[in-house]
Amino acid sequence: MRRLAVLAVPVLIGVAATILTSGSSRATASAGPPSQHPTQTPVPTGIHKIQHVVVIMQENRSFDSYFGTFPGADGIPHDGNGVPTVCSPDPKTGSCVKPYHDRSDSGVGGAHGPANFHDDLAAGQMNGFQREARNPKGCSKRPPKPDCLGIDTHRPPDVMGFHTSADIPNYWAYASNFVLQDHMFEPPAGGSWAQHLYMVSEWAAHCPITSNVSVCHTAVGGGMSSQYPWTDLTYLMHKNRVTWNYYISQGSEPDCEDSAASCRPHSLGVTTSGDWNPLPSFEDVKQDGELTKIVDVSQFYRAARAGTLPKVSWIVPNQTVSEHPPALISQGQAYVTNLIDTIMRGPDWSSTAIFLAWDDWGGFYDHVPPPTVDAAGFGFRVPAMVISPYAKKGLIDHSVMSLDTYTKFIEDDFLGGQRIDPKTDGRPDSRPDVREALPQVGDVKNAFDFNQAPRPPLLLPLHPHTDLLATKPATSSKGHSTATLVAGGLAVILAALLLAFLAWRFVGRPGARATRHSAG
Repeated sequence: MRRLAVLAVPVLIGVAATILTSGSSRATASAGPPSQHPTQTPVPTGIHKIQHVVVIMQENRSFDSYFGTFPGADGIPHDGNGVPTVCSPDPKTGSCVKPYHDRSDSGVGGAHGPANFHDDLAAGQMNGFQREARNPKGCSKRPPKPDCLGIDTHRPPDVMGFHTSADIPNYWAYASNFVLQDHMFEPPAGGSWAQHLYMVSEWAAHCPITSNVSVCHTAVGGGMSSQYPWTDLTYLMHKNRVTWNYYISQGSEPDCEDSAASCRPHSLGVTTSGDWNPLPSFEDVKQDGELTKIVDVSQFYRAARAGTLPKVSWIVPNQTVSEHPPALISQGQAYVTNLIDTIMRGPDWSSTAIFLAWDDWGGFYDHVPPPTVDAAGFGFRVPAMVISPYAKKGLIDHSVMSLDTYTKFIEDDFLGGQRIDPKTDGRPDSRPDVREALPQVGDVKNAFDFNQAPRPPLLLPLHPHTDLLATKPATSSKGHSTATLVAGGLAVILAALLLAFLAWRFVGRPGARATRHSAG
């Protein structure tokens, strides 16, 4: 009996231990995981490795004008000796002007509205650029038409000129080390007004009754409106809590509101609605209380340094740094380099995609006719690059695309593939199609390799050696040439000296003072 009791003790102890262990496990399970082991955030994969998209939009350059001689790109056609085999007839000289190396830091460009696009296109022959620069369509001296204002007839057209790596070394360095897109077309066939509307809303329209979006109709030429009733991308981002900012380099607008070659200056500010800052005129931006997200570019630099960039950043320049003629190319390149260097030095570089592009062709030559799409069409090719730690190295992407693909990427990355579609986004409007869904828009995701190790930064000097020359008097887009301004300044100085002499001659002499005092 005593032996059975002894044998039973270990068994009872084992049963008790099992019960206690089971109870402890149940108690632990009901209490949840220990606080010292918090739930880990899933590691992003694929496109979602990109947590920040930065769109840097410069001004008025065609692809051939910046990258027409880039090795491997679809550049300016030439023979075995490198001599261009294309040209554009000049009605003034009777010659046919071939593309040539232009080392001028400040240029002229040409008018670039919808009518000028069609004349440059020349029914697909791509040889109307020189003729259009000499005599923009519809121009007359009295009264002058908007697209003709400020054309500098004292300077020969420079629309057939192109630049090389020696002129714009940083841009070529980005293209060589990251991704250059040589078939990127501007979204509609027009100037900056339409381009910036497409950048944020994928449509440009005129609305006879701004309170009734159903009467809006597609337009690629025009100017600022006080109210845009259709839907823009910020509406979807607001609904999905996707952070964004529209950063502005405040100063003067880079271009004329009507795509003319020059005009009086217009202010570009965070609260000023205009061609380069359309968001304050969008109803949904005001309704969502997001006007405060339109801010000065200085806030971008602070966010990039601190690692607090929003999910989506749009950055637009002022005239000085825009590269829109007569702005200096070298200043624009320095400004863009500073933006990119700041991102690369900051904590967010490892999860950022930079889309660098130019909004329209600016009247400059390009040899590739755009594909046919919807009523708005595509415009000419523009320079475009993808700069990211996940961008493929040294790729020239020959895929046909338009700048609309940037919006598509944002939607795929942050919005689960939602589109600005009046049938599904909850805000009906009368746009004729969903632009991002068109096959011709392409897919910029092909520029990335999300399986590669993140690329290190490529920090570049703000002011590299360049072969650009400031040899031509830059005509201000505000209506006066540099020479005129200098002459005016000298005239003011001479007038001041003359007045000083006269004051001394008739007032400052003792006799003059005595006469004046006696008369008093």
